[in-house]
Amino acid sequence: MDSEPTSTTPEPEDGSERRGTFAAGNRLMGRVTGCSGSKATVSAFAEKDGNGLAELWSVGRLISISVGANRVAALVCSMQTATSSWNETDENVMHIDVELVGEIRTGVNGKTEFSAGISQYPYLGAVAHRMRSSDLAAIYDPGVNDTAVIGKLTQDTSLGALIHIPSLLSRHFAVVGTTGVGKTTAVTLLVHKALKSDPSLRVLILDPHNEFAAAFPTESIVIDTDTLDLPFWLFKLEEFTEVLFRGRPPIMDEVDILRDLIPEAKRMFKGTTDTALLRRGPEKSSLTADTPVPYRVADLLALIDERIGKLEGRTEKPFLRSLKVRVQAAINDPRYEFMFSSNTIHDTILTTISHIFRIPGDGKPVTTFQLSGIPSEVVNSVASILCRMAFEIALWSAGGVRILVVCEEAHRYVPSDPKLGFFPTRQAISRIAKEGRKYGVSLGVITQRPGELDPTILSQCSTVFAMRLSNDHDQDIIRSAIPDSSASTMSFLSSIGNGEAIAFGEAVAVPMRMMFERVPENVLPRANSGLQPIHRGDPNAVDLTKIVKRMRHIDDTQKPAAPAADTLTHQQPSIDPSDGFDVAAAHRRLSDSQSRHNPAYPPQDSGPAAPAPATPRSEYSSIRSSLLKKPLSSLIKP
Repeated sequence: MDSEPTSTTPEPEDGSERRGTFAAGNRLMGRVTGCSGSKATVSAFAEKDGNGLAELWSVGRLISISVGANRVAALVCSMQTATSSWNETDENVMHIDVELVGEIRTGVNGKTEFSAGISQYPYLGAVAHRMRSSDLAAIYDPGVNDTAVIGKLTQDTSLGALIHIPSLLSRHFAVVGTTGVGKTTAVTLLVHKALKSDPSLRVLILDPHNEFAAAFPTESIVIDTDTLDLPFWLFKLEEFTEVLFRGRPPIMDEVDILRDLIPEAKRMFKGTTDTALLRRGPEKSSLTADTPVPYRVADLLALIDERIGKLEGRTEKPFLRSLKVRVQAAINDPRYEFMFSSNTIHDTILTTISHIFRIPGDGKPVTTFQLSGIPSEVVNSVASILCRMAFEIALWSAGGVRILVVCEEAHRYVPSDPKLGFFPTRQAISRIAKEGRKYGVSLGVITQRPGELDPTILSQCSTVFAMRLSNDHDQDIIRSAIPDSSASTMSFLSSIGNGEAIAFGEAVAVPMRMMFERVPENVLPRANSGLQPIHRGDPNAVDLTKIVKRMRHIDDTQKPAAPAADTLTHQQPSIDPSDGFDVAAAHRRLSDSQSRHNPAYPPQDSGPAAPAPATPRSEYSSIRSSLLKKPLSSLIKP
């Protein structure tokens, strides 16, 4: 590497030696002709053929300015010639505007160090020269352990782009960029690096495009509409009403009825049947409509029918009938089968949490939650439950479980307009963003429209990977959200290439323009990875019958449920729809008997939750529909 010039000889007025001083073979590129608190101006000369010097100047590159024993690092912001044209017959004078980034000095131990502060500013006539590779490495070195290489520096591809993984996770991160620039691939790389650095990390990915299943073929489980089993009693009241009202504003009279009746249905599940006495006496139970305790929809409907049959309260009867229709419509909708399946009448919260949040992980610490097949009016509620449970698990485990929640298309859940979106989802994600680092739960935000994302969420992401953004408003949002970013650095966002990003924040030493390393083909994210086979380019090979069946939520493996339904019509059904099945009925009766003899709830289980019965969901749906339409009096055994 070339040595620094030890002295500068005054240049002759005729300029005979000036051209040789700024020749391409020398590291000296120009001299400072102006300086302010944050910027400086450098003048340089180039002959008509450029003499190799003009090619060394480029917007976005770092240069160094010698100031005594130290070197000031500066970023090239803009360039122009002294005249409005390029002189082909004589030398050209160039004026380069640079932004002062920091100072490179030799530390006490003799090691090259970088500081964001500047102890001595460049003087007029100070020499500007090319950045040394060793100085460039010192600038982008985080100076801590637990770093990972995620790519190469754009200015010098021989140097790796380093990030500090603990800072990336503990203080949240965001990946923003327009469609097609490689956001999903970049997130895949970051998650792989995070898992390699911290094998005990658990990752939950909210995947609305079904792309991440292929990115973690051996490290993840896939939860989709076919494998999702999220009991309705895990939903808070606001989340449950979001499902019943299909995303429309709820009717508060009906919500108040649910707030009163759901706790009673939960008490009935525990074995307390004297609900009238409980209503008259003082309320001492800790059960509320938001408590994650199982209850039966049959009990809820029976309580609604009981209120309808009373003489008093005529004004609320229209709301009761409307609410009953809504509940019945929800449980009969095949799209909501993941909420109202046969397993929902058991206390399966341990199994559900263990499966979704990978505790224990069994070698698969990643959960890709595919949301594309879930009804749009339920997506917000599902996202709210998952984010809320992630925070509570980290909170009540006292940091024993570290969880990373990756939220793809985050502007859908936390839009900038507070009137839009679903408030519980916004509240759950905001709580992770504001308080999550205290308890070990991290947030990864991915969005193509940062202008439509809640600025509070983005400001809580201390590390941002800004990929190409062509919208001026989105660029302004990034500038305002990242205090350390400068206008000159952000001006490159509209022109950087695919797979390239400008990284800011806690995980990097200084704002860094870098290129993400390529992800191996076998872990490259792609859409529709769960639908096999994929016919590409040949529509004649597509089976339309199967497509229509999936649209109608028809399972080819279903068996006719008529015999089971006919059998039950000749019997006297119990209040519990599961009494007609062997394993489920035995488990329910045992749970109810334990609840009656032991008022403490929940009962202490000596082993894992009972396995789900092997009866197809279609039979349960048919039986459940027939039973839920009957009044309570006809369901109780004599």
